Amino acid sequence: MNIGQTIKAFTLWEFVRAHALTLKYFFKAKATINYPYEKNPISPRFRGEHALRRYPNGEERCIACKLCEAVCPAQAITIEAEPRDDGSRRTTRYDIDMTKCIYCGLCAEACPVDAVVEGPNFEFATETREELIYDKAKLLDNGDRWERVIAANLAADAPYR
Repeated sequence: MNIGQTIKAFTLWEFVRAHALTLKYFFKAKATINYPYEKNPISPRFRGEHALRRYPNGEERCIACKLCEAVCPAQAITIEAEPRDDGSRRTTRYDIDMTKCIYCGLCAEACPVDAVVEGPNFEFATETREELIYDKAKLLDNGDRWERVIAANLAADAPYR
């Protein structure tokens, strides 16, 4: 061993360097956030809780084409439809089993009228599994609640679609 290595071993040089590194980061701004009160920004492409959107006149967008049901790899979507008096089709039942959903986003990509989307909400924990089977009313309520954010996210993502 040479004399430099002996001095470093005697003075515990690695230990001193480790403490210096600790002190360097001790006085910097913290990287953590106070979660329930502070939240990180969410990407416009984030895939969270599902929602059904409406047109500005209040009519639901879904035209019952059943493309989302066909493309869903987890078979989490169930749709029943019937024709209306004016000849158009609308859904009578639109269910998504969120316990089966894998949040792949294929349903939103397949929809020709942007009726079903995955919104920005990621805080939808429940106490029972039955609460995670979303019916048409719950999905429309989600769409009404998050419409402003969903529309902004779709507009931000539009150049890349």
